[in-house]
This record gives sequence, structure tokens and C-alpha cells, in this order.
Amino acid sequence: QVQLVESGGGLVQPGGSLRLSCAASGSIFSINAMGWYRQAPGKQRELVAAITSGGSTNYADSVKGRFTISRDNAKNTVYLKMNSLKPEDTADYYCAADIVPGGSTWLGPMSYWGQGTQVAVSS
Repeated sequence: QVQLVESGGGLVQPGGSLRLSCAASGSIFSINAMGWYRQAPGKQRELVAAITSGGSTNYADSVKGRFTISRDNAKNTVYLKMNSLKPEDTADYYCAADIVPGGSTWLGPMSYWGQGTQVAVSS
């Protein structure tokens, strides 16, 4: 059983910073891409940032220059450092991963999701 567990959300003032973490655990053969998505109330879920196993990254235009995605392959963990936070960054943030499980079938890209962590940016 593969699990993704996020941590690090919370309430922060505009201009502040947070770092989200997401650790994958369970029977894992390998992890390809990992990413962060977010969903604000009344809006569709959107990709925030993604990173390949080799470290290539891509970002939503709205967060470029403010957010940084990184990963520690030895710990099966992905991070999202969020700087210069704005009220419009308020959302539930989810990590997702393209995981090849040990001893079972690959389910496809980004088939594993965390439970989400809330980020609220407000004064």
C-alpha cells in the first residue's frame, strides 16, 4: 500500500512564506514525477509545480519566481517552498506522484495523491 502524506500548511500573512512537504511510503519500486496541485473554493484543481526524477521542474505562471519545488529521492519526499504568498494562493494543496509500486501494477502517471493540506493567506 502506497501512501502520500503532506505537512506544512497553515495560516500566513501576505508576503510570508511556508514550506510544504510530502512523503511517500509503502511498497515503492521507483518514483517518476512528483507534483503539487491546489484547489481553491469554487475553482478547479490546478497544477502548481512538478518535478521529474532527474530534477527538471515546471511551474504555473502564477507562482513562477515565488515558489520552488524540490525533492529528496533518498527520502521519497517532495517539497514546495512558497515565498511572497498572496491571498490568491489560499487553497487546499495536494501532492501527487507517479509511483511504480513494488510487486503490483503501475496505475499510470500521478495516480497517487495525498490527503491535502490547507494554506490560508490572510492578514
